[in-house]
Amino acid sequence: MTTILDKILDAKKDQIQELLKHTIPEQTNSSARPSLFDLLYHSEKLQVISEIKRASPSKGLIAEGVNPAEQASLYVEAGAACISVLTDRPFFQGTFDDLAIVARTVSIPILCKDFIIHPIQIDYAKQAGASVVLLIVAALGQEKLVTLYKYAISKGLEVLVEVHDSIELDRALQLDAKLVGVNNRDLRTFQVDLSRTEEIAAIFPFGEERVLISESGIWDSADAKKVASYGASGVLVGESLMRSGNVENALRSLQVKREVITS
Repeated sequence: MTTILDKILDAKKDQIQELLKHTIPEQTNSSARPSLFDLLYHSEKLQVISEIKRASPSKGLIAEGVNPAEQASLYVEAGAACISVLTDRPFFQGTFDDLAIVARTVSIPILCKDFIIHPIQIDYAKQAGASVVLLIVAALGQEKLVTLYKYAISKGLEVLVEVHDSIELDRALQLDAKLVGVNNRDLRTFQVDLSRTEEIAAIFPFGEERVLISESGIWDSADAKKVASYGASGVLVGESLMRSGNVENALRSLQVKREVITS
């Protein structure tokens, strides 16, 4: 049975062939940004990675006409720790241009959110101004995961490694990943369950100077308090902020006190 993730990865291969046809322009957004790991690890509050998200396979159009610069500025004013920018076009209507616009607008960490399966995508992310890239364990064999992780680190980027279950967590820890995200959404079915964060947190090595980030399905302070109680240092939030009539109130409601777990 073909899953949604399979369809996304098949389309991604076609996009990569197009990227490989072009010479990457010289980097224009090379400003140093704070370390996302440091921001999360040393914070007493749950930090918010705020996402610019035009659409998704499960929800369709969310904010098709969003102005990336304006949305990024709203996020910064509200206290976001990092801005995530979707750069997948076929399924999320994102672009590397969106990423570059955000990079020119703000000075906080910027995450390139994409289904990265080739080094050329990391090159484009770096050129556009990202300081963090996402690697999804479910989308990669271990050899390729290791290769892409090392390549991103060699480019001076931080890497958020995304997992969905205990087997994927073990694979992420084999990389010695410091930033680990739990996607509460199963990328094969796109069903969301916050208990995923609880399950991973129960076996997460918090005492090894790593941070856990809960991704997807965070809508309000109750959700934020729940994942914070599990030990999450941050949340990655897109749709609820994009649909919010008041970004500042919505974002600040998620900045609850975090539970520091050392074992």
